[in-house]
Amino acid sequence: MNKLFPSAAEALKGVVADGQLMAVGGFGLCGIPEALIYALRDSGAKGLTVISNNAGVDGFGLGKLLETRQIKKMISSYVGENKEFERQYLAGELELEFTPQGTLAEKLRAGGAGIPAFFTKTGVGTMVAEGKELREFDGETYVMERSLVPDVSLVKAWRADKSGNLQFRLTARNFNPAAATAGKVCIVEVEEVVETGDIAPDDVHLPGIYVHRIVHNPNPEKRIEKRTVTAAPVDAVAAKVEAQAVIAQAAAATSETVPTVTVPVNKQEGA
Repeated sequence: MNKLFPSAAEALKGVVADGQLMAVGGFGLCGIPEALIYALRDSGAKGLTVISNNAGVDGFGLGKLLETRQIKKMISSYVGENKEFERQYLAGELELEFTPQGTLAEKLRAGGAGIPAFFTKTGVGTMVAEGKELREFDGETYVMERSLVPDVSLVKAWRADKSGNLQFRLTARNFNPAAATAGKVCIVEVEEVVETGDIAPDDVHLPGIYVHRIVHNPNPEKRIEKRTVTAAPVDAVAAKVEAQAVIAQAAAATSETVPTVTVPVNKQEGA
């Protein structure tokens, strides 16, 4: 079965609707399905509740959907890089369900595994546990968390075969596999597409049974969230030679400024 669609817009057609619960993979700007997010913006779907580790940045990623006011609620663990998100939330224009990062990952994983709820110690005694069931196990208090089963999951992978078997690349794997398994419908954006069977079974990170539609985006922007610049690497040999030259110059200067002292010698008879 060929799951490949000609464009992101075509892949979303007939699947995306107003008011849906959606999961979007990625961590910061790493591993986000850029083309699918833009296609979702262009679809005009509104009133969305979006599950994602973060809300992108201003003008990129999910930040695009915040600009167009298509998101009514975010279920996230971190939103600190988006000023528009902050503005909408503080103005009461956007709902927010803050969720500890590990709990968010487990909510999606459990949803994909058919587990409706689970207990965790994370958040006990804080506002995270307010209004939720608490239970004791082995003398410790745990809070019950409901799993997440989104209507649609938008996921980014590195490579797919035409049956939807996926490979992720390095840290871009992050929340993507959990989001993929949790969604009732999973749409994946990939950089490479190969024939079914070209990916060795042991190299498959996520089986194609979880994937419904594939979009080929060979040249994603992959913007860097925060650019860090380091000094150029030091040439150890050149640095040693320079240091030796400095030391030699300092020694020469010191010897020129030190006065010569003549010590008188007392000669004794018979010496």
